[in-house]
Amino acid sequence: MPWFDILWTDEIERHIAEHGLTLEDVRHVLWNFDDEDVSRSSGRPIRFGMTPGGLYIAVVFEWIDDVTIEPVTAYEV
Repeated sequence: MPWFDILWTDEIERHIAEHGLTLEDVRHVLWNFDDEDVSRSSGRPIRFGMTPGGLYIAVVFEWIDDVTIEPVTAYEV
C-alpha cells in the first residue's frame, strides 16, 4: 500500500457527508483503488474503488506535494 498524507478540511468533510460517505470510505479508496484516471470535468486525478461497506465510489483529488493528497469530492458511481 502506498504511503501519503491526506489533507482533510472541514469543507471537504461536509461535502463527503452530503454524498453519504465517510472519511474512512474516501481514505480506503485513495489507498486501495481499482482504477485511476483524469476527471473529464475538472482535469484532476480520480480514483475508483470499493468502500469497506461495498459501495463503488469515485474520489477526485489533487496532489499537494509528493506525499500529500487533498480530496476534492467523492461520490457513488
